This record gives sequence, C-alpha cells and structure tokens, in this order.
Amino acid sequence: METMNARLIHLLRNVALTVVAASVMDAGASAADPVFYHAPKPLASDAVVSDWPRFLGPLHNATSPETRLLRGWGDKGPTRVWEYPKGLGHSGPAIADGRVVLFHRVGDEEVVDCLEAETGKLLWSHRDKAPYRDRYGSGDGPRNNPVIGGGSVFVSGITGHLRCIALSSGNLVWQRDLVSDYTPGKNFFGLGSTPLFLEGRLVLNVGGAGDVCAVALDPATGREVWRARHPWGASYASPIPAKLHGRECVLIFAGGESRPPTGGLLTLDAATGEVLNATPHRAGIAESVHASSPAVDGNRVFVGEAYGAGGLMVEVGADFKAKQLWKADRFSVYLMTPVVRDGFLYGFDGQSPRLAELVCYESATGRERWRDDLGGQFQRGSLLAADGGVLCLGENGRLAWMELSPEKARVVESAALFAAPETWTLPALSHGLLYVCQNQRSGAGDGPRLICFDLRATR
Repeated sequence: METMNARLIHLLRNVALTVVAASVMDAGASAADPVFYHAPKPLASDAVVSDWPRFLGPLHNATSPETRLLRGWGDKGPTRVWEYPKGLGHSGPAIADGRVVLFHRVGDEEVVDCLEAETGKLLWSHRDKAPYRDRYGSGDGPRNNPVIGGGSVFVSGITGHLRCIALSSGNLVWQRDLVSDYTPGKNFFGLGSTPLFLEGRLVLNVGGAGDVCAVALDPATGREVWRARHPWGASYASPIPAKLHGRECVLIFAGGESRPPTGGLLTLDAATGEVLNATPHRAGIAESVHASSPAVDGNRVFVGEAYGAGGLMVEVGADFKAKQLWKADRFSVYLMTPVVRDGFLYGFDGQSPRLAELVCYESATGRERWRDDLGGQFQRGSLLAADGGVLCLGENGRLAWMELSPEKARVVESAALFAAPETWTLPALSHGLLYVCQNQRSGAGDGPRLICFDLRATR
C-alpha cells in the first residue's frame, strides 16, 4: 500500500490545467523571434468575429459567437500562420484589439509578451522577478491566464504579484502584492486563480487571512472596492459572472489547501461582495484541488472535481438560497470546464488519462445520456463551442471538430497538431484564428510554443 506521502505526490503530479505547470524548456532560455508560416485568409464578409479577452472566452463559458469557420483541414490540420516559443506554465492567451497577450515564465521572471495577432510579431514585453520553486516539482510557471479589459492587461502571478499593464504600450499602470496585502493560506502550487474583470471591478479569489475569501479592486487604481468574507480558501478555479434572477452575481468554486478539506460554490453579489449562499462540495481527502470553473445554465450552476466528490448541480432560488439538484460521481471534470448547450452539459470525466471519457448529462435532472472514450484519442480534452459545432483539443495535441448532441458524439474532422503531453490549456479563438498552447516538448523535438492556426472559411 502506498504511504500517504507517496499518494500525495502521485495525486498532485497529475493536477490539471490551471493547477500544474511543467515544461522541458530550459529555465534559463529567453524568448526568440516568432516563426511566420503563412498569412491568414481574408475573413468572409458575413463572418461574425469576436475578441477573446479572458479565460473561457468572451462569454465566460468556453463558447464563442464566431461563425464562418473552416470545417475541413485534412490529416495535417489547419494551416499554421505563426508560432512563438513560450516558457513555463499553462496560461492561455488573451486577445483583443488585434493583440495577443501571453503570460509565461522564463528563468526566474514572469513574462508578459504582447504579440501582433496575425503575424506573431513581438510588440512589447514586460518582465518581473518572481522567485518560486514548486514544492512538488510540478513546474514553476503561472497557472492562470492574463485578462484584458478597459485598455489594460491584468496578470496575477504564482507568487501573488498582481500587475496592471497598459495594452497599448506595455507600461506598468499599478501593481499589488496580494500575499503582503491579504496573507493567503498555503496552497499546493502557489496562487493560480484567474482574475475576473467586470466594469469597475477586478474580482480575485484571494483566500486571505481573516476569512477574506475574495476581493474586488478598482481596475484603474488597484484600490479595494469590497471584500467578501468566508472561511473557504483560494482554489485554482476562476471566478465567473452570472445574472441570477436579474441580479449581477459572481460565482466562485472556492477551496484551497486545508486539513480537513473545505470548499464549495459561493454566490456573491457582484456590486457589494455579499455572500448570498455557500454550498459545500469538496473531496474528502486533503490532497484535492478545485480547478474547473462553474458552468451556468439559467439559474442552475454546475461545479465538478476529480478527487472523489464528482459533479454537483445547484439551483439558486429567487430568494438566493441554493439547493442541490443532483450529484454525479461519474462526472469528475478535471482539466476543463464543461460546455452547456440547449439544456445539456458536455465534458470530460476522469482523473486518469487512460480512463477519461466524454460524457453528456441533462442539466435539469442529472441523467447521464451517454459516455464515449473516443478511442482514447483525446483523453482529458478541452471543449470550445463555436459556429454550431464544438472544437476539441486532446491533452496530447489532437484537434477535432465534433458534433455533440443528447444522442451521441461524432468526430467530423480530426488531426494531430503535434504529439506532446500536458496540452491542457483551452485554445483561444478570435477573428477566425485559433491559438493553441503546446506546453511540453513534442515527440518531434519541438519546444513549448504558442501556435496560431487559420480557421477562416472563405465560402
């Protein structure tokens, strides 16, 4: 039988997406010039396009409004536009105003690079010293994404260094040290929750001393606007907004490193930080992590984890009391946030790559409609809904268009972009271009990189 320490290390080495960051890129390497392959096709005249300014996209739910996207690409996948070498971390890009912002670690510095969206050309770079060594040997790079809002870029580093940077110039606007200001509790892999940008507020799940679970800061100055008090610590799941019964709310799947383990779903008033309800949901072992953000379907909210508690659907009533609708032991989302479509949830179940399956659940009842391992091609993948279909990126670098319905999953087109483990970062889609992070060295020897693919359909 494994000892507790061995079991702890085994579990934590397999933590997902915003949680684990590992890379074989030389920690002392510096950024190089982008490799430019091919100019993207012109956008169709009737194409709907959008920025991708934050984690989970413009709608906070891994869904894009974009249309006129390329469906067929052959065995080699979509045409590569450019690629840019990246350092440590599993942070995905944020895209707005024709600029792509990448947050990664090079040596002992956290680096924010701003690239031209259609060429990969480096426009500016901002660097800060951030001494950090992961105590489980699982990588020292950032676990969260940059956020663009109000003409600024917001990044919250693994050591709690929060920065506001001008998108146009790369100049530092303001910064705060969240560890000094709020004294968060110890966390498995440093700080890793992506900030939420709302008009007039930047919301962070800080898990600070004195039960300061979350705070809202003024995006223009960094000044505190409100603080929410609750004993649950900071998780690696990112806060998302939701309008529930006409009220603007913030949803946080909270719960950090604690013994005994505590955590669950918090509903906050977005204007004041008032805790409207708190629904416990946490695995019974301390070595468990919340990394998947809440998924919203009307007044219903789903949260899930992969250490034993599985999935939970909560319904928020008109009085803002929350009740448990259903639980699903076999909806253990780990590396991704489920996609909600027409009253159904689609996501990957399973902590182990070998046992991962794509599943479909009815939102209202918790009835499982189907599960499919897809031949093991995608393992614990990520889903991005767009243009009437769903893009799926497998954790080893395989990209596919899928048709998902309550009846079945059908792979329409599929190609191996590269063969590299830990491809856990949700792709970003903007103006017909798909941005994919390769976080480990591939079997062909290619180092970690951000790759831009052309998904523009001309007819």
